[in-house]
Amino acid sequence: MNWLSYLSIPNFFDAPLAFQSIPKILAGFPISALLTVVSFGLALVLGLLLTLAQLSRFRVLHWPARAFISFMRGVPMLVVLFIIYFGFEINALPAAIVAFTINCSAFVSEVFRSSFIAIDKGQWEAAYSLGLPYRRVVLKVILPQAFRIAIPALGNILLDLFKGTSLAAMITVTDMFMDAKIIAGANLDYMTIYITIAIIYWFFCWLMTIGQTQLEHHLAY
Repeated sequence: MNWLSYLSIPNFFDAPLAFQSIPKILAGFPISALLTVVSFGLALVLGLLLTLAQLSRFRVLHWPARAFISFMRGVPMLVVLFIIYFGFEINALPAAIVAFTINCSAFVSEVFRSSFIAIDKGQWEAAYSLGLPYRRVVLKVILPQAFRIAIPALGNILLDLFKGTSLAAMITVTDMFMDAKIIAGANLDYMTIYITIAIIYWFFCWLMTIGQTQLEHHLAY
């Protein structure tokens, strides 16, 4: 790995250390992926329910949903994470999933709400004229169209969530960022390791962006 020394910058970036650290950092990727996939999946479900509550004519559903969304959009994810973990005293991994889910669901709900509103009212009227109940109208007619509209915004939320999973290290979850912190401390070279973990996060976000583009292209036809 002597050739890596040519990529090093004295007192700033140690290329051989960065290269050696990549497998150790990636050991935490399954946890980062688990947090992202589970939290985002649950956030889609909760976000849809919040959207339906927002669009409901019943104030008992509308206003609590609006208040919840406003609160979650206005509070840093790290604060929500600490409230769940320290306030309710549950294990770190479930606490992280709950915190990421409820925080993410507020943003997902706003995306779904705007997508629902963007669909022509005639779609609703045509579905009701066929005698379909509200639940089937939403699931079979409106939601598929709304989802296509929402994909770009949902993709951005997914990227933010994946990057945000690094906050789980603050409550001892052994994700990629926690592994990077341990390696940086052991080698007393924080700059090299933090640059390395930044590149790793960017790489996975780049892959997800490609996947999002392919999905958009697929659903366009």
